[in-house]
Amino acid sequence: MGSQSDKVIVGRIMAVHGIKGWVKVYSHTDPMENIFEYQPWYLSKGRDWEEVKLAGARPQGKGLVVAFDGIGDREQAARELVGREIAVSESLLPRSGDGEFYWRDLIGLRVVLPDGRDLGRVDRLMETGANDVLVVIGDADSLDRRERLLPWVPDDVIVDVALERGEIRVDWDPEF
Repeated sequence: MGSQSDKVIVGRIMAVHGIKGWVKVYSHTDPMENIFEYQPWYLSKGRDWEEVKLAGARPQGKGLVVAFDGIGDREQAARELVGREIAVSESLLPRSGDGEFYWRDLIGLRVVLPDGRDLGRVDRLMETGANDVLVVIGDADSLDRRERLLPWVPDDVIVDVALERGEIRVDWDPEF
């Protein structure tokens, strides 16, 4: 078992694949095959993590499939694996480059306008295809309690990200 504090979720087991215990994996890495580079994997188990060993891993169609040691058939895979989150130790991930951020680093940051007005905190991010979107939730410390969707467009909407100050400066019409 591993502790929660040093783990980063990089994917999820979505469904069984075939009859020999293989499962379909959704990867949060980009490109998706990079998930195979980070070992060992840990699977969510309640509030903790269980280290697992891969017996096989490969691209399959437009997705990924994996097999785990000790899982030999479809029923066992469905019962023991489907729906579990996949995590790796944070130390395995490359450091983000200048001007690059992991989504997890942005969650919880305050979102402020150039004049200092506060729009709320980043609750989560969404991938839309065109560009990522910040989901900002207003709270007691913000301009209002609205939820806003702000496109992640550096140098246009996203003016500055200051992790050390815990804020993102944005150029955005608060009425939108």
